[in-house]
Amino acid sequence: MHTDATNTDDAAPANETVISVRELVTHYGPRPILKSVELDVRDGEILVIMGGSGSGKSTLLRHMLGLEAPTSGTIRILETDITAGDARALAELRRRIGVAFQSGALFSSMTVVENIVLPLVEHTDLDPVTMKIMARLKLEVVGLAGFEELRPSELSGGMIKRAAFARAIIMDPKILFCDEPSAGLDPAVASAIDDLILDLRAAMGMTVVVVTHELESAFKIADRIAVLDNGQILFVGTVEEVRGHPSERIQNLLNRRPEDDTIDPDAYLDRLTREYGPHPDERRR
Repeated sequence: MHTDATNTDDAAPANETVISVRELVTHYGPRPILKSVELDVRDGEILVIMGGSGSGKSTLLRHMLGLEAPTSGTIRILETDITAGDARALAELRRRIGVAFQSGALFSSMTVVENIVLPLVEHTDLDPVTMKIMARLKLEVVGLAGFEELRPSELSGGMIKRAAFARAIIMDPKILFCDEPSAGLDPAVASAIDDLILDLRAAMGMTVVVVTHELESAFKIADRIAVLDNGQILFVGTVEEVRGHPSERIQNLLNRRPEDDTIDPDAYLDRLTREYGPHPDERRR
């Protein structure tokens, strides 16, 4: 199995990597979720982390955001080791990254502009007037000029996504993380969100990390795709390289073909016994 998750071009400078994941292992109880994941993200690229349900991509994203600690391994973002347990360093790093959450994560009791300025309220000492001016500028960038006084309940799904992007870029981040940005949207709106991601990268020079299971979106926006399956990186490469990869597992994922899920009852019982304790018959002895 070919994995080139840590390879870079020979001519690439050493400082090109802005995110470095090394030997990342995660368990939920006895269950392994991530299995020695290795991944580099290059400065200025759009890297899409793609995988099926339960592949571990959301867990990997939470680790990269510092929301959960892994069992072992390291993650360095912009030269900061976020797995070192340094709360101050992590807080400083969060001034340099933006996050567009899947649901938008807007507060329903606040107007759009009040939602957008929240990172400025938390991380800066700017006066309220300046904050609102900055928020309006970012709303114009994402195509929501004139909607600043509406509440989230008055927005469409696509508008909520755009508002989430405006909040994510309010502090001109070096890296933008996007969690399932086109999920739950109709094809036309999803395509517009893809265009927005491409436009933001071009306009602001950001590195963008996108977690998605939407193949059409991944192929449209990605410079490189990291294919994650069963907690492991199967391959990292360009769209063309991923499309043409000979791995049956990768092709099954791309073509939405189910894996052979035939279950051996004895093997299944043995795995449960090893993971969760002795078989009930044994406990009665």
